[in-house]
Amino acid sequence: MKPHAAPPHIPADAPAAAGAGAPSERNLFDRIDLHLIRVLHQVLSERSVSRAALRLGMHQPAVSTALKRLRELAGDPLLVRSGAHMVPTEAGERMLEPAASVLRAAETLFTEARSFDARTSCQTFRIAASDYLDPLFLPRLVADVKRQAPLASVEIHALTREADYRAQLALGEIDLVIGNWLQPPQELHMARLFSDEVVSLVSRHHPAVRRGWDAAAWLAAEHIAPMPTHPGARGIIDQMLDGLDLRRRIAVRSAYFGLIPDMVANTQLVLTTGRRYCERVAAGLPVVILPCPITLPPLQYYQLWHARSQHSSAARWLRERTREAIAGLQQQAAASPSPRPPTTTNQETST
Repeated sequence: MKPHAAPPHIPADAPAAAGAGAPSERNLFDRIDLHLIRVLHQVLSERSVSRAALRLGMHQPAVSTALKRLRELAGDPLLVRSGAHMVPTEAGERMLEPAASVLRAAETLFTEARSFDARTSCQTFRIAASDYLDPLFLPRLVADVKRQAPLASVEIHALTREADYRAQLALGEIDLVIGNWLQPPQELHMARLFSDEVVSLVSRHHPAVRRGWDAAAWLAAEHIAPMPTHPGARGIIDQMLDGLDLRRRIAVRSAYFGLIPDMVANTQLVLTTGRRYCERVAAGLPVVILPCPITLPPLQYYQLWHARSQHSSAARWLRERTREAIAGLQQQAAASPSPRPPTTTNQETST
């Protein structure tokens, strides 16, 4: 004869029946939730439903009901009376540590989602950035990340015509995109980092250094620009000129922005980009920074991220490091201004 399960009105510390109506393994997992695991662990640890209820901040009948469900799921009484006390069954004893392990894992899971400890994190941060940024920016950012999160890894990805950064952000293949846009993608979260004055970089032997230039001479000059980020795309400078119904003459395009200043130094080519980038590279090359004779709005730089990382504490930490790296470079520039041509604006570059 099968023993009967304890009815609801019988004290919950009384043993329950085993085996009756036990669910199949196929749907067992679907009937278990974290609340039941908490009750299981507390009841087995306290060896008393009443004490477990106090620990859990629950009413005793609710704990009794949960224990009844656990007994049905386990096909075992889990807790039985032994004299004046309750003791776990053999099955209950075996379930105590796995239950504790599940609760620890769940706590870690949600704690790590809400908090981030840079000192112990082994996270890999994936950043996609334009190579026309201030040459000191990415080295400074990486140094800051590694100083504060010594166990973390950093990957720097290029923003190229082959890379779809929107899809990469959505898939979690990259965490953050840093660059400049005339109109950043509206579907992404963003924060503006800084703005930068548009200037032109030319060889010190360029005729404009001696004679100066007007808008017509600047438009007619031979310009160098980076390759577009995707087929049919136009660079920021050309988008600005489009808005003024103007076209410049682009004689050279390069996929390697870092090599462009050297090309400028040995030719009559004109690079038009942000002042900060030009000031960084001009110090070591025979080049001159000239004002752009066409009034163009400042270049705007942003960090972009996907909604999937909006509330991630690690991603927020990375975005804060990015902001601080930019702010540090701006403070450094303000403290020791470059003795170069007119105008003061913020930071970095693009075309």
